[in-house]
Amino acid sequence: MGSILYIIGAVLVAFWLIGFLTHIGGGLIHIILVIAVIVFLFQFLTGRKSI
Repeated sequence: MGSILYIIGAVLVAFWLIGFLTHIGGGLIHIILVIAVIVFLFQFLTGRKSI
């Protein structure tokens, strides 16, 4: 499950860079990127705990 989040995050960052450089997508990609960062942080903070 964690690897899927990394793949989604990498794709969103790539789309964000493309949109940022070409001014396509406006605020939508930024909102999606913020949501992806929040999901990543949530997954990171609530992940498996070592015993």
